[in-house]
Amino acid sequence: MALENYILTKEIVAEKLHRMSLEIAEQLSEDDVPLILIGVKQSGIVMADKIYTLLKQYVKVPIQVISVSLDKQLPLDVTLSEPIDFNGKNVIVIDDVSNSGRTLHYAMKPLLNFFPKRIQTLVLVERMHKLFPVKPDYVGLSVATTAQDHIQVEVSGDEIVGAYVK
Repeated sequence: MALENYILTKEIVAEKLHRMSLEIAEQLSEDDVPLILIGVKQSGIVMADKIYTLLKQYVKVPIQVISVSLDKQLPLDVTLSEPIDFNGKNVIVIDDVSNSGRTLHYAMKPLLNFFPKRIQTLVLVERMHKLFPVKPDYVGLSVATTAQDHIQVEVSGDEIVGAYVK
């Protein structure tokens, strides 16, 4: 991949995740209910783990990280990594890139059987091609792209090493 196509480096990703963690901590500073971070497999769960590590130094409430699995093209089956009671809890659904809003929309499907206190969304990169009524609450970087462009968040093990346009 040509270097000029990169929109985020590993260092900038770390800064964006830290800033978003501070925003979450500020938002929840007066709150005393548990927080559940739901990472969309694959990259979203890596991000959720990073956010958890950063957040636990700033908030005193219990934080739990789980994952949600779904086919991003045809999201009929949406599966959580474990059964959880979301009633009265703060929930943040985390994904790498928001394009149409479809993945975040369907990732929230399991929450419809509960009454969480708050549901928010977090993405590393937001694109401006919304087709579903989901706007991320926490955004690392907003990028104007063509509909034909694709943004890839690069993950190696448990590290996010960058993001590029292809």
